[in-house]
Amino acid sequence: MKSIVLVCFALVAVAYGQESFKCPDDYGFYPHSVSCDKYWKCDNGVSELKTCGNGLAFDASDDKFLTENCDYLHNTDCGDRTQLEPAISTPHCPRLYGIFADEKKCDTFWNCWNGEASRYQCSPGLAYDREARVCMWADKVPECKNEEVANGFACPAAGEIAGAGGSFSRHAHPEDCRKYYICMEGVAREYGCPIGTVFKIGDSEGSGVCEDPEDVPGCEDYYGKLDLKALRKLGY
Repeated sequence: MKSIVLVCFALVAVAYGQESFKCPDDYGFYPHSVSCDKYWKCDNGVSELKTCGNGLAFDASDDKFLTENCDYLHNTDCGDRTQLEPAISTPHCPRLYGIFADEKKCDTFWNCWNGEASRYQCSPGLAYDREARVCMWADKVPECKNEEVANGFACPAAGEIAGAGGSFSRHAHPEDCRKYYICMEGVAREYGCPIGTVFKIGDSEGSGVCEDPEDVPGCEDYYGKLDLKALRKLGY
């Protein structure tokens, strides 16, 4: 019985220790002992428990304890501070703050700030990598299927295109005049011509370049009434 009482007392002491803090100095910001998204603010020697936004964590990298900074969870080294407040979610946001991949489209991700989601899309041919948290070639992202990487486009087999050897060739996008595919070693990657131009199929199979729309039959009106001459003067 005595041992059980001692264990209970120890647990109470630990719990109490997590919710009380003696300031080492009059002013400063100190990490919580077990929680990554909580920290202690000391003002005139009095401690106050603070909590970062849902999806943020306290950055304890300042060894002088003078910086009050909550950063994204993926940017923060929490060490042994593993506890977090329960997740609060909104559409496209598993937590109120953070950068999250779209659940259906591998080239799309969401930047969430206080539960408000802003949509971002990677450039043609790229997809959002959940681990590296950057856009990279879609065929290098495991979550992407071929239907998403190249809309189901399949590269020709090696030797199928004369002079290309199946290792490198260019192919027009079936629906978008500005986009095209490059096949490298049988892997299709989607590219986009510079604004103001469209893809023109070359004289030989598997070749092509980006040209002015007026020089590409069927793509003359791709940009509509957009002033292409003005864009070119601006360097686009």
